Amino acid sequence: MISNRELFLNNLAQTSNSPRLFEIVKAEGIYLFGPNGEKYIDLVSGFNVSNIGHRHPKVIEAIKNQLDKYLHVTVYGEFVQAPQVEFAQRLLETLPASFQSVYFTNSGTEAVEGAMKIAKKYTGRRQILGAEKAYHGSTQGALSLIGNPEFQKAYAPLLPEIDFIKFNDLDSLTKITDQTAAVVIEAIQGEAGVRVPTLEFMQALRQTCTDHGTLLIFDEIQTGFGRTGKLFAFEHFGIVPDILLLAKGIGGGMPLGAFVASKEIMDVIKDNPMLGHITTFGGHPVSCAAAMASLQVIQDENLLEQVEHKAQLFREQLDHPKIQEIRGLGLMMCIQLGNFDQVYQVSSYCAAKGLMIDWYLHCETALRIAPPLTIAADEIKIACEIILEAIETFC
Repeated sequence: MISNRELFLNNLAQTSNSPRLFEIVKAEGIYLFGPNGEKYIDLVSGFNVSNIGHRHPKVIEAIKNQLDKYLHVTVYGEFVQAPQVEFAQRLLETLPASFQSVYFTNSGTEAVEGAMKIAKKYTGRRQILGAEKAYHGSTQGALSLIGNPEFQKAYAPLLPEIDFIKFNDLDSLTKITDQTAAVVIEAIQGEAGVRVPTLEFMQALRQTCTDHGTLLIFDEIQTGFGRTGKLFAFEHFGIVPDILLLAKGIGGGMPLGAFVASKEIMDVIKDNPMLGHITTFGGHPVSCAAAMASLQVIQDENLLEQVEHKAQLFREQLDHPKIQEIRGLGLMMCIQLGNFDQVYQVSSYCAAKGLMIDWYLHCETALRIAPPLTIAADEIKIACEIILEAIETFC
């Protein structure tokens, strides 16, 4: 009988010549399980998706309850659907008062696309600035903002009037002018290897955008919903963006994204033309029900209050001379090693020992640490022991 691995290779489009090919038959809490009894501690969280762990009981309950009512009923924005409106209200209650309107999407890259459109229409301008080594998704518009020519050149031409600032570089903010519609920037650069901005840079960026009437769009697709120890990472910097992008951890494991703004900004899509931004499945009722439950879990279980302590445990346990640096904020962290060969060997060893770990799109010399926020102290210790064994062996 042909195996699932063979079916995967034969029938599914491949994104690289070397997929990792772990077969997963079940996931629960912080663990992934293979078909032959394999058990892995998950330090990747589906790339910052499973912030409250895999298949949290409250999320499963919410999904089942919604399944008994309805699934998709019509395109987004036409019918009143309780899971959408209830979650939008709950989400807005967690945000500053300037955020008044939510547009739900299927994914983060779709949130990026929607935000770019409303920024251009609201300001009447065309130029958008991204940041070097950013990552915002793979659609044409989001790819235009990535700031890494190696990922763009095969798909040229991309969007015109895109330029780039340097992350954490005050001098590059001079690129923001009265012709700039928006600056799209990650709260923390994820795929560049967890690059945390300085308070000075973020506050200067906010002020410069304000001075020029430029919208500040914060990509919190990886950082949102508690990953950094606050519900949203912009809270660390004492600023408020004009448009907020969310996905990944927002849905509790279900596909969901959103862009959030004031009503004044969001309302530009209502006319000239009418239906200026539409989606069929965005804000799917099952996904919104799961998201509502996920937010409730984060709040009820006080997960935010535990993040910094758990992050400190990782830092203490991973004290090793062959680790060049540990970067990050909260439980969005990376281990900087010397080269990709070390990263590959360490990650392979960890997987063989029951620990799932990975690296970054624009930083192949660092290992990703982004466990579910529910990980316990003893599980952190076990994970770190395996990582240190691997580093001692291969670095």
